[in-house]
Amino acid sequence: MKIKEPSEAYLAKAARLSAKESERMLSRMTGKLPRRLEKEKLTQLEALAIQLELEDEMLKDWRERMEEIRTNNITALPASEE
Repeated sequence: MKIKEPSEAYLAKAARLSAKESERMLSRMTGKLPRRLEKEKLTQLEALAIQLELEDEMLKDWRERMEEIRTNNITALPASEE
């Protein structure tokens, strides 16, 4: 996973997080992101912005997969169950 630079929109979102929300976001970080934060290659705000963007992308992908599953389940139902 290549870590990209945080966008301005996500930096703004990260800046608005409460301390508790920030702590939860930091606890969910995986891969290179926490290591870069520990080595001070990223600020906490930058790391939070990247994490927010990653989670938004993952949520979008999950929603698309769930929509496919729902569509497949509806089309797979026998006519008597509809």
